[in-house]
Amino acid sequence: MYIMSQQEEIINKIEQDKIDFDPGLQLLLEDPEYNFRRLFTTLTNYIFNAIPEKTHYNTETYQNAIKTIPLKPTYTPIVLLKRFPTRISFYRLAELPENEYKKIITSLLWIFKITDTERRNTECKNGCGHFWHELK
Repeated sequence: MYIMSQQEEIINKIEQDKIDFDPGLQLLLEDPEYNFRRLFTTLTNYIFNAIPEKTHYNTETYQNAIKTIPLKPTYTPIVLLKRFPTRISFYRLAELPENEYKKIITSLLWIFKITDTERRNTECKNGCGHFWHELK
């Protein structure tokens, strides 16, 4: 069985409302082992796995998640997410400068929270075997 890292556990607890979003985000960003690239990659993989449509990774839930990110809609990461197809926008997010990192992580964590909650409430509602949906 796969054992989640502390970072992965925090992400999944935020998604499942076991940790509030803002304090959970702070835990991730203030972790002494914080590494933007690693966290970005983890969240990207989680989002792509949570979206059932695997051709364009674009669903109504994904679009609604972008529209409700708790940041100003004029911030660069949100503009990129709205303007470009999913995979292209993620490539562009990865290239943004360090002063955008917190906004990027906030955006991706929010998108994962919304998309995986939808998956848990639909595809996984009768049990799915995803051990991360069984956190205490």
